[in-house]
Amino acid sequence: MKFKNILLVEEAPLATLTINRPDKLNALNKATIAELHQAFTALDANPEIRVILLTGKGGKAFVAGADISEFAHFSVKEGTALAAGGQEKLFDLVENLGTPVIAAVNGYALGGGLELAMACHFRVASHNARLGLPEVSLGVIPGYGGTQRLPQLVGKGRAFEMIMTGGMIEAEKGLEYGLVNDVVALEELMPHAKKVALKIANNSPVAVRYAIKAVNAGFKYDKDGFKTEINAFGECFGTEDFKEGTTAFLEKRKAKFPGA
Repeated sequence: MKFKNILLVEEAPLATLTINRPDKLNALNKATIAELHQAFTALDANPEIRVILLTGKGGKAFVAGADISEFAHFSVKEGTALAAGGQEKLFDLVENLGTPVIAAVNGYALGGGLELAMACHFRVASHNARLGLPEVSLGVIPGYGGTQRLPQLVGKGRAFEMIMTGGMIEAEKGLEYGLVNDVVALEELMPHAKKVALKIANNSPVAVRYAIKAVNAGFKYDKDGFKTEINAFGECFGTEDFKEGTTAFLEKRKAKFPGA
């Protein structure tokens, strides 16, 4: 696959997606969202790829926000369609992807950038990362899931403060809030993310997919998370991964999972 706005490196069992618009601080535009949709969809269908790492080009920004020039003139109808289309094409896609996605947040993750990081299954950050949802300073609110995912991660009160002030927090504060899992030096960010990713890749990809589905169900108003877990747990018993995992345990050897 060839892209204009993103870089894709596949080194099975890992794949790294890098948003490649450093001159725009990797701001999300329609073309970049479309390319990310295509890349995530293709990688999720590849059984050799067990984990996807998402980062931004350069050391200044993961994604500094959406490309405001694309929608500054939009009408109510166009703005509504922008949010709905973006959520469906990218943000909801990433959250519900069966292949785990780790956001390696290097620098600014603001607006749509933080929303994209929050859509990933979890986040690691460099010391220079700055996190925020500044949309109210532009007379609008987060439209790519920020008002929903941020309270889930940091709690309602902290989310209200971040959203209503429009301010940024430093990486260490993000760690304290539970918004990021780890904070490391910038030069250690990708090696650290890959180390964590490889731990995930050693486990059953089928079980990981079911785990993602079950965990996400607990945050959906129209889903019963416990019921989803019960059903997913049961489905695991019919997989080759379960047979291999339990057999390897009983034989006191390392499991060799056949893949998704």
